[in-house]
This record gives sequence, C-alpha cells and structure tokens, in this order.
Amino acid sequence: MNVGRRSAVERLAHLFCELLLRLRVVGAAVETSYKLPLTQVDLADTAGITSVHVNRSLRELRQQGLIELKGGQLTILDYARLRAFAEFRTNYLHLGERAAA
Repeated sequence: MNVGRRSAVERLAHLFCELLLRLRVVGAAVETSYKLPLTQVDLADTAGITSVHVNRSLRELRQQGLIELKGGQLTILDYARLRAFAEFRTNYLHLGERAAA
C-alpha cells in the first residue's frame, strides 16, 4: 500500500532515500552519495513502474535539483527536500539510532 499510493517520481525518491540509509548503516554511502550500478530497467522493476517512467522521473528529480546520477554514482543534492517530497519516514526500517539522518 505504501508504494501503490505514490507517483512514479515519488517511488524513486523514496527508494533513493531508503537506499541511502541502508547503505549508511553498512558504511557504503559517503554523506549523501552512493554507488547505484542499476539500469533504468532495474529501477523500473524495483519501483514497479515502466522504464519510460523512470527516465521521466529521473529527469524531474534532476530538474528540481534533488539528485545527480552520473557513472553509476547517485548523489542526493538536497536530502531534506527529497525526504519531504517522497514523504519518507524511517520507522518501518527498524534501524533505530543507526537511521539517524
């Protein structure tokens, strides 16, 4: 239900926020940047949308100044805004203090 009520761009924004927290916990993210070696087809499958929607959504997130994606590296340029946009909450991850961001 959480995913089904989100638009394509909100789904990707939420995914990027979740990945950032999970990768921080294991030391695989530097500040707000991490490796994202996924194709648009992979992202589409993960978010339950089409690759066309992924392309448009990535463009929108870039135009809003929220992310940069180059060479398999994702940088969240404005984490607070991306979290708000995605309505991202950390409580369902059960990471406790490790999820402090």
